[in-house]
Amino acid sequence: QVRLVESGGGSVQTGGSLRLSCSASNSYTSGKCRSWFRQAPGKEREGVSAIRFDGPTYYVDSVRGRFTISQDVGKNTVYLQMNSLRSEDTALYYCAEDRWTTCGSWSVADFQYWGQGIQVTVSS
Repeated sequence: QVRLVESGGGSVQTGGSLRLSCSASNSYTSGKCRSWFRQAPGKEREGVSAIRFDGPTYYVDSVRGRFTISQDVGKNTVYLQMNSLRSEDTALYYCAEDRWTTCGSWSVADFQYWGQGIQVTVSS
């Protein structure tokens, strides 16, 4: 059973930065896609960014240029560097994993494994 654990969330002022981490156990990067989703209160869960095992990255328009996804294969960890944070980035952020073919898909149903979520709050 794959276990994903997010860390690094918290509260920050508008314009600030945070870095989220997603570490995996019982999982290997090869052949996989690791993605970040988020869910704000009263809204549906939405895709944010993804990284394929061999390097290609994906972003939704609302975060492109502000967020950067990366991975440390040796540590089996994916990072999401979030800069220039806005109030609308406030949400519960989830890490998800599935086969590499899911990369670029922002459909929640396409991902089998999920972390427990971590809160990011951006205030002015």
